[in-house]
Amino acid sequence: MPGGRLTHEERQHIATGLAEGLGYTEIGRRLRRPASTIMREVTRNGGPYGYGADRAHRATQHRARRRKQAQPPAPPVPDSGHGRDPQAVQDFTHFFTALLEQQGLPRMMARVLACLALTDSGTLTAADLVQRLGVSPASVSHAITYLEQQGLLSRERIPGTRRERYVIDDDIWLRSLRASLQMNDALAAASQHATEILGAATPAGTRFESTTEFLLLVSESLRQVTEQWQQSRAARSPAR
Repeated sequence: MPGGRLTHEERQHIATGLAEGLGYTEIGRRLRRPASTIMREVTRNGGPYGYGADRAHRATQHRARRRKQAQPPAPPVPDSGHGRDPQAVQDFTHFFTALLEQQGLPRMMARVLACLALTDSGTLTAADLVQRLGVSPASVSHAITYLEQQGLLSRERIPGTRRERYVIDDDIWLRSLRASLQMNDALAAASQHATEILGAATPAGTRFESTTEFLLLVSESLRQVTEQWQQSRAARSPAR
């Protein structure tokens, strides 16, 4: 099925179809376009009785030029000082955001987290995030709420004001790992319960029993890793 913008020739076919009394579905079928595309095209360009192919094509080109001219300037690269290459920082920001998305974070949440992670202070206000990311305050607020629930950041009051700032620290991934550990423990307990209900000798029960063993092994490994990390940080702390 064709995609992208309608061509001038397609608009002429639409005008012809309307003149013949065809509905949006039939016109879309002939052009191999969704009926919703035809309906939007006709509605924004004069309606079924006022649609003209040439006028619609010129109007679409004009709207496209206006949108291009109205695009806001690119947001500044965060923390590009300290002799850093601004382009390298920008490129890594895109890469890291995509990596977070691959790990399951929704795009806006990934953008906010990456923006915070790449600041030296690890602290930004809502206004900072809106300006740097070029998004709406509502988008930032929604992302912050989600990330806070996941334990990936915290919020604190700016002294002497009613404003808040959002903070990440060195323990961001430790908290995330602990959240994963809690979920893993819950799954292991549920799998053990399923084994008891289904019977360990049955195919389904055997599957859950194997799952329980695996998840318990994962939980033990995660606990050892977190303990080793905490011991390592404690050993280094006097030297700071």
